[in-house]
Amino acid sequence: MSKTQDKFKAEDIKKGQGKEVFGGDHIVIHYKGTLEDGSEFDSSYKRGQPFKTRIGVGQVIEGWDMGVVGMKIGGKRKLTIPSQLAYGDQEIGTIPANSTLFFEVELIDIE
Repeated sequence: MSKTQDKFKAEDIKKGQGKEVFGGDHIVIHYKGTLEDGSEFDSSYKRGQPFKTRIGVGQVIEGWDMGVVGMKIGGKRKLTIPSQLAYGDQEIGTIPANSTLFFEVELIDIE
């Protein structure tokens, strides 16, 4: 395991039931993203609509592809994603370059 993967964490807050996410699945997920100082940079909850994406095919940051696989519907997970598995040395919107990102994700459905 690389040093980057050592810094990556996926911690279950609540285990879900039923169907499990595998790479290639289309998912519906709610999330809140924060920086190390606790400031929020994005939230599907605030938009009032869950996010739909496909996991494991590069549509989202690599840390999400790694962290959502294995979740079950209804589950909640906290992801700690080092910059190398997020946006690296790129500044994206309000996210500074080389930022570790923290997400709380809730799996709503697998389509």
